[in-house]
Amino acid sequence: MDAFTAGLLQRIRATESDLRRARESGDDFLADVEEAELEDLRRLAVEHGVEVSPTAV
Repeated sequence: MDAFTAGLLQRIRATESDLRRARESGDDFLADVEEAELEDLRRLAVEHGVEVSPTAV
């Protein structure tokens, strides 16, 4: 796995975790921001052929 792929996957995991925490704390604005970030990261992964496991965030 190259550095780009590893870094992208790590950012996706971190964003999923941040999204989960935002939802649990009831911070709707932050949850929206994290959802948008996650969508961008997943789009970037698709564009570069990086497989991302679906998660139930």
